[in-house]
Amino acid sequence: MARPPSKFPTELELQILKLLWRRAPLLAREVQQELADEGRKLAKTSVITTLNTMVDKKYLRRKKKANSYLFSPRITEDKVSFQVLGDVVDRVFDGSTAAVLARLFDITEVDDDELQELRRMIDQKLEDS
Repeated sequence: MARPPSKFPTELELQILKLLWRRAPLLAREVQQELADEGRKLAKTSVITTLNTMVDKKYLRRKKKANSYLFSPRITEDKVSFQVLGDVVDRVFDGSTAAVLARLFDITEVDDDELQELRRMIDQKLEDS
C-alpha cells in the first residue's frame, strides 16, 4: 500500500525548493546537475518525476521552453518554514516556544551575535504585546 502524501515537502523536494529559491528558473537537467553537485546523484527520470509531482502538489510551476520546461517555486521559503516549524512546535513541543529554544540551545552553538539578535527579537516581542 502506498504511503499517504506528506502535507510538507519531502527531503528531496525541500532540497529542490532550496536550489530553486536560489536560482530559479531551471531546466530539469540543471536541477539534476545542481543536485549532483550537492552530492545527490539521481537519474534524469527520477528528477523529472519529482519535479512533476511538485507541480501537482503546487510547490512548483513549470513553463514550456522549446522541448523542455523551466521550473520555478510557487511556494515561498517563508511559507514552508512557517508550516514545518509550526508543525514541529505543536507536535513535538506541545506549542511551547520556551521548550523549542531550550532544545536549540542544547543542540547548537550560539555565538554572542546570535544571542544579541535573539535578545533584540525578544525585546521587540515584549514591546509589541
